[in-house]
This record gives sequence, structure tokens and C-alpha cells, in this order.
Amino acid sequence: MPESSQHEFVHWFRDSSPYINAFRGRTFVLTVGGEVVADAMFATLVHDIALLHSLGVKLVLVHGARPQIESRLKQEGLELDYVNGLRITTEAALVCVKQAAGSVRMDIEALLSMGLANSPMAGAKIRVASGNFVTAKPYGVIEGVDYRHTGQVRRIDAEAINKQLDDGNIVLLSPLGYSPTGESFNFSAEDVAASAAIQLKAEKLIYLTDIQELHEASEQALRELTLREIAAMPALSEPMDRTLQNAANACRQGVPRVHLLDAWLDGALLVELFTRDGCGTLITAESFEGTRQATIDDVGGILELIAPLEQQGILVRRSREKLEMEIDYFTVIERDNTVIGCAALYPDSEAAVGELACLAIHPDYARQGKGDTLLEYLTRHARKLGLERIFVLTTHTAHWFQERGFEAADIGQLPMHRQEMYNYQRNSKVFIRKLVDG
Repeated sequence: MPESSQHEFVHWFRDSSPYINAFRGRTFVLTVGGEVVADAMFATLVHDIALLHSLGVKLVLVHGARPQIESRLKQEGLELDYVNGLRITTEAALVCVKQAAGSVRMDIEALLSMGLANSPMAGAKIRVASGNFVTAKPYGVIEGVDYRHTGQVRRIDAEAINKQLDDGNIVLLSPLGYSPTGESFNFSAEDVAASAAIQLKAEKLIYLTDIQELHEASEQALRELTLREIAAMPALSEPMDRTLQNAANACRQGVPRVHLLDAWLDGALLVELFTRDGCGTLITAESFEGTRQATIDDVGGILELIAPLEQQGILVRRSREKLEMEIDYFTVIERDNTVIGCAALYPDSEAAVGELACLAIHPDYARQGKGDTLLEYLTRHARKLGLERIFVLTTHTAHWFQERGFEAADIGQLPMHRQEMYNYQRNSKVFIRKLVDG
């Protein structure tokens, strides 16, 4: 292996180690549609699923079977009848659903059972558990339409699934469920996956699907979506709308992160999970990065973040000892356990004024509004403390602060103790922003 390739591999492997540790023992619900299972690349995806399993991730795999069902219905000469995006499952259609879902399930189990030498699955020895883990109820009659054997998830047998996961098995769920009366019902795989993630309290819900429609709707690659942004999305196709609504519902009910990945991008699952920025669209109930008060454990990350700016003379140098003493004044933005932004607020309660200092954003996240996030967060905090003004001393970013409501001031407008500490050699400009009227 060339030395450059060795260096890249070592760098990637070291960077991925925090994710490997974080994901071990966690439950992920992974969803693949029938069209993904039918694709030639699915075998490669199965290898990646096996790799996750070998790293200690507890996996629940939910598969769809829509194209396979449609194919069997056409073979039988049956009509496809959809209302509001839902198939009406007649008795005859249910036979085709069972056949198609059973065939897809067997294909997946066969791929997960591969263990050939000199293959990615060599020695994997993966056990797959499937069964009546999903209790169903009929969708019913809505606006005069009887959906017959099309159902809704009534309950996920979380206890039984967790036992299988604890025993080291991958649990495979089909788009079929069974009622207490012994009837079978046809589900949407997206609905099953969301219900399973919620009731299993999964760490992640992952949909492998066609996300190109999302990108086209926004005219850009969407890296993150909040619940508010999902509600404001323009009209989308029924499958994508169903996926988004299930993702939003899962987030509202406690699933921390939902990932939408391009099913036809080789390695998308690994890139999304084991690199900082991933490759898909992330949906969370809250903002992706956590803005929070810094702790002593953040000192190293802050020092690494601000070191380049100190070398350029943009920020005043801070020793580790000084930063440790003042860490309670700092706020950070954290992304996947890495500090990507920081700022400090030094309040003077007697003068009802605070100093904003050491605002820094990692260059990889510049021009993404992270500085505004920190400024707004600290402004709210300053108001809670009863401060009437905040000021900043800067040598390079005057225009940025002016654009955000700070007005030029002179040294004499600073609190007395800050005037005494002013560094005339740096010759920083003073800007003040009022937090109250008057």
C-alpha cells in the first residue's frame, strides 16, 4: 500500500473510533424498500450491515416489498387500487402480499447467512430472527373507503425483540402484521420502522431511500431538517411524504436522530455513521449541534479551535490555566463530541454590562450561521442575567458585529475595570449593543 494511502487509512480509522465506541450496544432501526432489495447493490449493503453488527450495533432491519407485490398482482391479473397513497388490500391481494413479503424475507436471510472465505461476510455467522413481533389493527373504513387488509401498527413486541438483540441476533421485520383475531394485515414499511424505533427507544432510525426528490424540492443537498422545516416542505410524492412524516413522528416521540440516505450510493451507511459530516439528510427534533455551557472537559477542544486565530493575532492568547479558570464563562457548539464553536460572556452585574469575547467557529463550518447561533444564545443569557448592554473588542471582525446591531463606541464607555485592562498595543475597536430600550 502506498504511504499516502496508508496515512489516509490510519487517519480515517482513528477518526472513526469515537463512533465505533459510541454505537456499541445501541439499537438502530434500518429500513430498506423493496426496490432496494431488488437492486444488484443490495448484496454490498448487506456486507455493510454485517459490519455494523460485528461492531456491536443492535440492528432491527425493516424491509418493504412494494415492487415485488405489484409484480405478483399483475401476474395474477389483479387491479392495483390506491386511495390516499394506501393500497386497498383485498383477500386476493393479501395472498400476493404474503408471497412477495415472504420471498423478500428469505432473500435477505440468505444474504445475511453468507460466510464464504475471501468475502466480506467471511466468518460473520449472523443469526436472523423474524416472527410475529408486530401486532396489527385494521386501517378501517375512512370516508367510505374500506381498506380491508391494509393495517396499522398496534403494538411492537419490544420485550421479545430486545431479547433477540441481546442474544446477538439481527431482527428482521416484514411489512406484515397479525391481529389478536388471527388476521393478517399489510403495512407500510416506513410505518413499521418508525413504530419499532419509538417503542424500542432506538438510538437511530435510518431510511435508505431515494432522497433526490428532497434535494430537488429545496434546490440543494439538504444536510439537516428540523421538524419545523418538514412542516413547511412543498408537496412531495406520497412515499417521500410518508417517510418524512414518520421521521418527524419518531423524533417527537424520543428517537434522537433519523437519517435519510441515498439507497444507491455505495457505502452511504458507513459514511453517514462513521464520519463527522456524513452524506445524507439528518432529521432531529432540535438543532443538530448542541449549544451548551462549556465544562472543564472542553478545554482541550477550545484551545485547539482558537489556536490558529491566536497565531493570526485575531484573538488574545489564552493559556490553558487561564481557560480552565474561566471555563464557566464559555459556551460551546458541539457536533458529535467535537467542539466546532465557542464564545465567552463575562458579566458585570453591578454595571449591568457584559463582555462578549473569544468568539470562534471552526473553518469547516464558516458561513453556516454558527456565529449567529452563539451570539443569539449568549444574548438571551445576558438578558436573563439582567444585563442591559454587551460589548466586544475586536481587531478583525468589526463589520460582522456592526451588521448584528453593535454600534461603534470609545474606550470611555467601557466599565472602569475594563478600561484599565485595555491593551493599547492591540488597539482593538469597541462596539456596544443595547439589550433594552432607552
